Amino acid sequence: MTSRAVVADPQSPIETARFSLLPFVLFCLGHYFIDMYSSALGALQPLLSDRFGLTLTQAGLLGGVLVWSSSVMQPFYGFLSDRWHSRLFTALAPAMAGIFISSLGWAPAYWALLVMVALGGAGIASFHPQAAANATAGMRGNRSTAMAMFICSGTVGLACGPAVFSALASRGVALNGWGALPGVLTTLVLLVFQPALAGHAQARRRFEWEALCAVWKPMTVLYLLVVIRSVVQITFTQFLPLYLHNERGYSLWAASLTLTLYLTGGAVGGLAGGRLADRFGGRLVILLSMIGSVPFLALFLFTKGALSAVGLFLGGLMLLFTIPVNVVMAQELAPAQGGTVSALMMGFGWGMAGVIFIPLTGWISDMYSMQHAFAGLISFPLLGFLLALKLPRSR
Repeated sequence: MTSRAVVADPQSPIETARFSLLPFVLFCLGHYFIDMYSSALGALQPLLSDRFGLTLTQAGLLGGVLVWSSSVMQPFYGFLSDRWHSRLFTALAPAMAGIFISSLGWAPAYWALLVMVALGGAGIASFHPQAAANATAGMRGNRSTAMAMFICSGTVGLACGPAVFSALASRGVALNGWGALPGVLTTLVLLVFQPALAGHAQARRRFEWEALCAVWKPMTVLYLLVVIRSVVQITFTQFLPLYLHNERGYSLWAASLTLTLYLTGGAVGGLAGGRLADRFGGRLVILLSMIGSVPFLALFLFTKGALSAVGLFLGGLMLLFTIPVNVVMAQELAPAQGGTVSALMMGFGWGMAGVIFIPLTGWISDMYSMQHAFAGLISFPLLGFLLALKLPRSR
């Protein structure tokens, strides 16, 4: 009796550490490749524009479809994963995203591009809610730091995506399916090694709306802050290569590397933001991020050369301070609905910003210029700073 109790004890520090570390590493691996595919479209836009003769408005619509499928739909997958706890939501996602995003060159027409981007985005959406809810399961402290590491793995994938697909483009295989290989291999690893998810045996048959309704006010403030940050983050990610290529004369390779620089800054910022939030509290980090990103993004936009690149890197670093902070604060408000609130903070907020502002940015760019469109975007964090003042001061 005693030995059975010891073996089954879920609170054993050794068992908790073992259980926490394995899924954390696997979810970080999956997050890297999933987000590598989610940023690939930005690097592929110049190639797709040349091959299909796309206008900037059509390119923006293509990006909007990806955002809708990969981000806006995340709460739906979060709802399903909170109810059923099947690991297939995460395990199959990298292969699905990789196959459809990497095969866009086989599309016979623009309408097929839209369909393939939507299907690739569905794989991206399926992964994020469940992975974010379970990556830090069983961890007893420093959850913001752990969440920052999980998110950082995805942001590094975002940063590497343009460089990887630009390298494939230089060999003439960027649009012909070869880029799907890492996603397929990651799916095989997850199917073999990913353990059963926490709470699988207690899968709920009824979604608990009361838990969310009780905290709707602070959740709404956090959600709006995600939307404001994402307006800048996602439109820059989508249009930066086109902007640099069309209006500054960068080569495709140089434009993609500059996007990688911006996203690398975001990866560093997300990791630093999680660490600072554990020490000083999320409210201060959010305020610092919103007000601090504006001058650096302006430096990028209104200067040239090395100074502009430094401004872009630091602007991305400051802007993405808040990604792990928003997620952990939301999970602490509604811990029983981890997948759903993670989807709201990571996907739905990002998605709603992208669905509206990616096509809008493309339209403004067609009407005026991308310089004018970007200049309007960098003012949004000022609104975020004012909204963040409404967050409670307690840590």
